[in-house]
Amino acid sequence: MQEFTRRWVVGVPELPISPTYLRRRRIHLHRSNSRDRSFLPVKMVTSAVVNTYPLSSYTFGTKEPKMEKDTSVADRLARMKVNYMKEGMRTSVEGILLVQEHNHPHILLLQIGNTFCKLPGGRLKPGENEIEGLKRKLSSKLAANSTGLQPDWQLFLHILNCLILVEFKRFMIFDGCPCKWLQLQIGECVAIWWRPNFETIMYPYCPPHITKPKECKKLFLVHLSEREYFAVPKNLKLLAVPLFELYDNVQRYGPVISTIPQQLSRFQFNMIHA
Repeated sequence: MQEFTRRWVVGVPELPISPTYLRRRRIHLHRSNSRDRSFLPVKMVTSAVVNTYPLSSYTFGTKEPKMEKDTSVADRLARMKVNYMKEGMRTSVEGILLVQEHNHPHILLLQIGNTFCKLPGGRLKPGENEIEGLKRKLSSKLAANSTGLQPDWQLFLHILNCLILVEFKRFMIFDGCPCKWLQLQIGECVAIWWRPNFETIMYPYCPPHITKPKECKKLFLVHLSEREYFAVPKNLKLLAVPLFELYDNVQRYGPVISTIPQQLSRFQFNMIHA
């Protein structure tokens, strides 16, 4: 009896085991292993790859000044309130355009004056599609004006005939040559910001006590091709700002732009050199 007690304490009791118990034990272990295997990852999910080209690959020009509608933040908020009473919540879209310099991603920002920077984009028209609206805003901000150029109607008719049976939804920016077009591909939405009141503060979520937010802003990743032409209004500057300068720099760039490095962390950057 003493020997049996000693072995039971250490976890090895010498008791007879029935065949029925062993059979049930094997079935239980088999089912447990089957359930455990369901939690094992079958395939590693890789991040999306974003191709970034050198800043020197792109050509930059100027065009007529594009004046801002508001001269101060207070005027902008007042105009937003008037539009809200007419059209409801404001919906805006902005594009994240990436280039690379010194083997590090840079984001193209428009600078107004000496301090204020913003992403290219703007407010959507009522009922306007987000992608089409962002294309329109990017074209307005960064496309070269084609006024004063004579259109090539033979080329236009040839393209029209080729596209009769094809859906044509590409974003084209005219770069000053009748036979050459540039393309920008709108990627996925990487962030959504909400403005609960007519104030400058925005949140990456809609507060639960806010039933009627005043603005919803969406940020889209824009894929650039190897060669592009950008025409910048003369009263604005187009800056290439590295991610390490944007990161956590709320005082300089605000909460929306300073959190872009975190939002892009799930992407893999493919640095393509010229």
